[in-house]
Amino acid sequence: MRGGGLVALPTETVYGLAARADSSDAVASIYRAKGRPDFNPLIVHVPSLAAARDFAIFDERAERLAAAFWPGALTLVLPLREGARIAPAVTAGLPTIALRCPAHPVMRAVLEESGLPLAAPSANRSGGVSPTEAAHVADSLGNAVPLVLDGGACSAGLESTIVALRGNGSWQVLRPGPIEEARISAILGAPPAAVTSAAIEAPGQLAVHYAPGKPVRLDAGKADADEFLIGFGAIEGDVTLSATGDLAEAAARLYACLHLAAAAPQPRIAVAPIPAHGIGAAIMDRLRRAAA
Repeated sequence: MRGGGLVALPTETVYGLAARADSSDAVASIYRAKGRPDFNPLIVHVPSLAAARDFAIFDERAERLAAAFWPGALTLVLPLREGARIAPAVTAGLPTIALRCPAHPVMRAVLEESGLPLAAPSANRSGGVSPTEAAHVADSLGNAVPLVLDGGACSAGLESTIVALRGNGSWQVLRPGPIEEARISAILGAPPAAVTSAAIEAPGQLAVHYAPGKPVRLDAGKADADEFLIGFGAIEGDVTLSATGDLAEAAARLYACLHLAAAAPQPRIAVAPIPAHGIGAAIMDRLRRAAA
């Protein structure tokens, strides 16, 4: 990684395709491997809040959120600090930067040992189903990534919640994730503002994303003859997100189930209804984009 190479490695959310964020050549290799649009910014992973302050301007709200949720599955979109040593492609030309301090022990050890800020989008072809196991990375990227560090299955199974803090005192959820909106509102003391702009400020905002390569039908009570059914709760399916209706278990299993559905012989995929509250909102965000 110090030499500009790519490594796929686990985080608590999904596997990331990591390279040093201060090298344009290294960042370009991420875009090449993923086939990623160059207008889609990358998240920079750092080992600590102190390290994050080198790259972004933290106001009092950002400090409170970092204290509450880092290390963890929260990404903050903040004003880029002038002179920050970050390759321009990381921010896609925006005046903001997306930062996260991850909790996974493997990712943390790599960050500490390398001494580098690491750009690390999900380790899969752009727009495809995110990887939650090392085998998913190999299946998606093949020889495009020279090393996959196998840390087992990811515990959260969904990409981080992304929050943008605005200069007017408001904040927005750019991507729902494992940390629910209500927990963030409790820290900031106000509800989020609606996202009304179509501009891409963070990963996961494209209308079509997390796609398994087959048509996806949502809110299915049962499968048609040509469908692979992903169940939930009382609806069993060919596989199930959670037989007990546990939304945290469903989040952790979502991408693994989509990978199984993509490999199944049925040409279409159906998904049982998922309650859209709490982390269910993040699950449905991913499924709506997969079905778009």
